[in-house]
Amino acid sequence: MKTCGAKPGGPSLDGVDLSKQTVIQGLILREGTQDGVPNGEVVSNGYVRLLDATGEFTAEVPTNSDGQFRFFAAPGNWTLIVQAPGSRVEKDISAEAGLLTDLVIHI
Repeated sequence: MKTCGAKPGGPSLDGVDLSKQTVIQGLILREGTQDGVPNGEVVSNGYVRLLDATGEFTAEVPTNSDGQFRFFAAPGNWTLIVQAPGSRVEKDISAEAGLLTDLVIHI
């Protein structure tokens, strides 16, 4: 199966001590079948917003050129809002200290 070439999930974790961090990261893909094979294109012009369990805004980051994002957050329940031209997706997640929350989100 052909893919967009981006590695699954977020950017490299080299130098990050996961035992001391709560990391939420991922890859944003736009559904696509341009070559006849379901895959997806990276979304390099999007934003990912992080809301806490009460719905309050906490942070927002742009996706990088590979469609990736990363947050360092407190353990708990969060909502991610992915915004890109023509798309908006909400995803509820739970993050734990010392464990990587690594996502691939299709819009």
